[in-house]
Amino acid sequence: MSELLIHSMAEFSSLILPCLDHAKVKNIAEIGSEFGGMSKLLAKHSGDAGGTLTCIDPEPADGFADWAKEQGHVKHITRPSLDALETGAQAVDAWFVDGDHNYYTVYHELTAIDRIQREAGKPLLAFMHDVSWPCARRDFYYAPDRVPPGWRHPHSYDHGVRLGEDGVLEGRGLRGMGSFAVALQSGGERNGVLTAVEDFLKEADTDERPLFYVHVPAVLGLGIIFDAEAQWSGAVAEFLLPFHANPLIARLEENRLRNWLEVVDWQDRAAS
Repeated sequence: MSELLIHSMAEFSSLILPCLDHAKVKNIAEIGSEFGGMSKLLAKHSGDAGGTLTCIDPEPADGFADWAKEQGHVKHITRPSLDALETGAQAVDAWFVDGDHNYYTVYHELTAIDRIQREAGKPLLAFMHDVSWPCARRDFYYAPDRVPPGWRHPHSYDHGVRLGEDGVLEGRGLRGMGSFAVALQSGGERNGVLTAVEDFLKEADTDERPLFYVHVPAVLGLGIIFDAEAQWSGAVAEFLLPFHANPLIARLEENRLRNWLEVVDWQDRAAS
């Protein structure tokens, strides 16, 4: 099923790479490498710019670790993101957050990243995936045990989700097939990636240090947070403005997902 769904952060490369150029990004950190598609694009950019790429992923796809070792300017950290961020992670020019898609993890990742950048006196530039459906208002868990009980919602590996439905469906819809679990209910406090981004912004976006947020409603959603007073912020904001909360893009994404979910239903019926 998943091979039919366009879902990689690399699909946003035509938006991301110009932003990196505008911000003169050399050194990059990436949380969540998985199959390495985005990692390879970032490795090329950082290598061409004379910088480095740090990839944080304890369980990437087969072959990723060997690929990282072959790149002279790429470092692979095999610890969970929050452990890595709290034990000596260095400030960089741009962060990519595409790891475990739940409120607890993303909120604390952003909080730690912001602290690291402020302590180093560097502006914040962070790209986040999965800020739209299905993870916007619903936690997904690759490793539920890493989320403390008070932050972890009731969840299932066997149930799936559909557009417009707050609950779950047994053995139907978008589901992890054992690779990830979904919260049984969407919405409410401390639930979902977009909720984590919004709560972070409520605390971090201040008069003393204003932040911009851009939401591109395609390919499961791209969120971009950056310092409004950075030298390059005007150029980045001007470039991204046509894509921010664009209703046509959002409608096309909804249509794409509904068609994909129809294919999933057809496959499920054929297999039963």
